[in-house]
Amino acid sequence: MFDVLVYLYEHYWRPDACPETGMLARKLSAVGFEAEEISEALTWLNTLQEMSLEATLEQSADAVRVFSTTELDHLGARALGFLQFLVAARVLTPRQREIVLDRVMAVAGEPVDLEDLKIIVLMLFWSLGTEPDALILDELFVEDEERLIH
Repeated sequence: MFDVLVYLYEHYWRPDACPETGMLARKLSAVGFEAEEISEALTWLNTLQEMSLEATLEQSADAVRVFSTTELDHLGARALGFLQFLVAARVLTPRQREIVLDRVMAVAGEPVDLEDLKIIVLMLFWSLGTEPDALILDELFVEDEERLIH
């Protein structure tokens, strides 16, 4: 699924640049992605886009977020630390953190790989049509040779 997301990020500057879902699925299939991987990625992305519409709704900056045991297990220490860093640095609002967390929890396997979390955060910004500060963007770049984002 993450390979499809990386492909979309690299080939379509914004979500509205993507063709409609059926055409996009055919294009992804034509470049070699498996049908199951395409379906999973597009379903995941559709939910992200729906949630992104609510990203402007703000929670109090003073609110304290308590993670459940399930969330902590699914995130793992590295991903949790990075997520907390992004909120503390005000790269993500508390509402955006909740969207990222929801999308992390929708991914199978635990703990989530830190590189996969970075892709999720990039896809959130992509779905919002925004780009984080250049220094943060450098932190979000995935350095896996099979998933180059730059």
